[in-house]
Amino acid sequence: MRKKVLVVDDSAVVRKVLGGILSTDPELEVIGAARDPFEAVEIIRRVKPDVITLDLEMPRMDGLEFLRRIMEQHPIPVVICSSLAQEGTETALQAMELGAVEVIAKPVLGTKEFLEESKVMICDAVKAAAGIAPWKLRRRNKDIEKKLTADAVLTPVKVGIGVLRETTQKVIVVGASTGGTEALKLFLSNIPKDSPGMVIVQHMPERFTSSFARRLDESCEIEVREAVDGDTVRDGLALIAPGGKHTILRRSGARYFVEVRDGPLVSRHRPSVDVLFRSAAQSAGRNAVGVILTGMGDDGARGMRELRDAGGRTFAQDEATCVVFGMPKEAIAKGGVEKVLPIEALPAAVLKACVQVGG
Repeated sequence: MRKKVLVVDDSAVVRKVLGGILSTDPELEVIGAARDPFEAVEIIRRVKPDVITLDLEMPRMDGLEFLRRIMEQHPIPVVICSSLAQEGTETALQAMELGAVEVIAKPVLGTKEFLEESKVMICDAVKAAAGIAPWKLRRRNKDIEKKLTADAVLTPVKVGIGVLRETTQKVIVVGASTGGTEALKLFLSNIPKDSPGMVIVQHMPERFTSSFARRLDESCEIEVREAVDGDTVRDGLALIAPGGKHTILRRSGARYFVEVRDGPLVSRHRPSVDVLFRSAAQSAGRNAVGVILTGMGDDGARGMRELRDAGGRTFAQDEATCVVFGMPKEAIAKGGVEKVLPIEALPAAVLKACVQVGG
């Protein structure tokens, strides 16, 4: 049965383009398009959607107020469809704190390749949201069709348990998608400032990651900021991969640093968790600790297996505390996960593993 989608946006052009993109997916059915929350309520009374795409700047009632009322009264998964203006990114992140499960960039006209990539990411985000159980929304509120692998960005090499014996510098790599903004906030808020350096991929559109990093930095003891090409990965620092770019862990002597580069979608994403995890397997091996959190799809599953095969320690968030169990489930199925734990238990386990890895 197809998932029912309601599009809410004050722009007739956006409603038409977004509705057209969603209608091309055989798993989705657009049941209506509303220009403001009042029209949306009338549609919801007739046909309850499985997911709503929501603009935030609308007449008569803004998107944040509409979202508050949905989550308080009858929770429905909501995907924020926002412009890329700086003010818009801040408001979209506020919406996610209120219970929205994903943020996507508004579709814009461009090259055929750009539109195809937008189609893939928009449809995947909406399908992920549509599958979330309403009780998980309540809990959170309270507290290019070809699928490429990491080979498209980073050539595989054979690595073994003994890789990089000459250094004991630890590094933590983390991957997350749908539901990851809240999971990462909880995870990082329990990481001390003297912890090993960290590199994180959270699936987000371009420009959103810088605002997201600033918000995390304000609430965490560890320093958090968006990664810049060439940044050193050092103790007490968490680097967030920029939206729209792949982030790769490299090593020179005892120094780890990141390479930020363009490239195709990998496992339907850019940045890709698979790319980050593979690079950690190659550059850090047994001195790396990998963590995969909530998210739809299988990005990170192959890379986590490579990381574990290289001697790294690997952890996954459990189903009960995931908004979407897809990414952890696939990583577990591929044999890449050493331990499965609730999000609350992951920080202590990861820090303990950092003391143990590397010999």
